[in-house]
Amino acid sequence: MYQYYCLNPIAKVGLDNFTDNYTQTDAIEQAQGVLVRSASMHEMELPKELLCVARAGAGVNNIPLDKCAQQGVVVFNTPGANANGVKELVIAALLLASRDVTGGIDWVKDNASDADIAKTSEKAKKNFAGTEILGKKLGVIGLGAIGVLVANAAIQLGMEVYGYDPYLSVNAAWNLNKDVKHVINVDDIYEQCDFITVHVPLLDSTKGMINGDAIAKMKDGVVLLNFARDVLYDEEAVLAGIASGKVRKYMSDFANPVTAGKEGCIITPHLGASTAESEDNCAIMAVKEMRDYLENGNIKNSVNYPAIDMGVCSQAGRVMVFHKNVANMITKFTACFGDVGINITDMSNKSKGDVAVTMLDVESPATAEIIEKLSAIDGVFRVRVVK
Repeated sequence: MYQYYCLNPIAKVGLDNFTDNYTQTDAIEQAQGVLVRSASMHEMELPKELLCVARAGAGVNNIPLDKCAQQGVVVFNTPGANANGVKELVIAALLLASRDVTGGIDWVKDNASDADIAKTSEKAKKNFAGTEILGKKLGVIGLGAIGVLVANAAIQLGMEVYGYDPYLSVNAAWNLNKDVKHVINVDDIYEQCDFITVHVPLLDSTKGMINGDAIAKMKDGVVLLNFARDVLYDEEAVLAGIASGKVRKYMSDFANPVTAGKEGCIITPHLGASTAESEDNCAIMAVKEMRDYLENGNIKNSVNYPAIDMGVCSQAGRVMVFHKNVANMITKFTACFGDVGINITDMSNKSKGDVAVTMLDVESPATAEIIEKLSAIDGVFRVRVVK
């Protein structure tokens, strides 16, 4: 039996994917798995029983990834599960930036008491005239699950799309519309595009990537869209660009004191994944990742450990060792079994940065003595008996 704890409300359609072998607990100290959306875990003491954390969403800045890795706690996210919801909002933002729809809506509200509003609106509408997106150039920086969907949708709307991603995956390349122009220098997007949208993860190398220097290279009247993370943009530089006329509009899904209510900014309160479908998709994916890990030890879509998959164990036992990514570890692990005559029938070792995980299928169940020896090896974070 396994127990799970929900730090945030998780869609029932996701929780329904748990079997009778799972129960929801109100005591996090008893949980092997934690499901979370936006709740911060940075100040939380990780329970000893905890084996994994599944984030029902893509961003994991609310989870202490290194701390979890050092304790052998696998952290999952759900990339792509909310991609369509975000894509649709980005397309809406393209249209809102091109046509002063919000200005027109506000005018109607302000003049709602005018009995002759139908006539006066015909005179007022010239103040809200805009442009069309057909034939305009869109630059998509980051061609992951969301970026690919945005690029493909924009092609269908008749835009000329430029895509930039130095780490473009094979899967993304297969899914990308052939008409998207793949550029190898991000400056090509800055210099040529009328609209620029960023869809990259938040890393030290991407924080503030759209800064004053980048904006200076852009076309006059460029529209900037931010539906990934607010700090990917130097928003003070964006405001300066709006004031100078370099930036026409800034569309962001991240309300904060810097841009909220500012001229030229249209800000939404983090609505990208706020659809029933996205929440359902994320919950389903998170539960399935958690189940496969707890039941089989398989890791998919982890952000702090490498992917590893040995299917369903058909042997008497399966053991996982979480450890530092250093030399000679596997030799020490296999010796612990060999010294007591237990045969290893299958094994996989994967690494990610400074950490690694080794999975071993054995013909006899691992004894407490073997687990103790494995745990005592220098550089081992955790030993888990899956079966």
